[in-house]
Amino acid sequence: MPSRADRLQPVVDLATGKAEEATRALAAQQRALADAEHQLTELRRYRNEYAEMPDGIGVSALLNRQQFLQKIDMAIVQQLGEVQRRERALERARQDWTDARGRAKALDSVTTKYREQERKTQDRREQEQADERSQYRRQSRPSTPTDVNE
Repeated sequence: MPSRADRLQPVVDLATGKAEEATRALAAQQRALADAEHQLTELRRYRNEYAEMPDGIGVSALLNRQQFLQKIDMAIVQQLGEVQRRERALERARQDWTDARGRAKALDSVTTKYREQERKTQDRREQEQADERSQYRRQSRPSTPTDVNE
């Protein structure tokens, strides 16, 4: 009959797999946030560079420039929203990872405790058997008279 630790091992393996999956998801969310932040930085840099360009000649050029800057500003606002969304997703992934890792550690701890209990029980059983064999050997030996000085 399998021990409690052996019966629990598939659950431990499943929890460990989920923790590894959560680790990969966390890493993916971290990369996605870094990419979104990088894109936001690039948009801001591009806007600053464009805004510092010398003014064109005429009202038409000025209006075109203002419209283009507004489009860049809208893109920046959208990218800010994307960064915030990625931050929330990262936080959820971090929480999922923490939960999964905690479950895996707890199950592993329980399994280790069961294995330790089983080892102690086995050691105790073996000691009792050894004691019984030793006692049996002493009982089955013929008694030898001892010299008693009187």
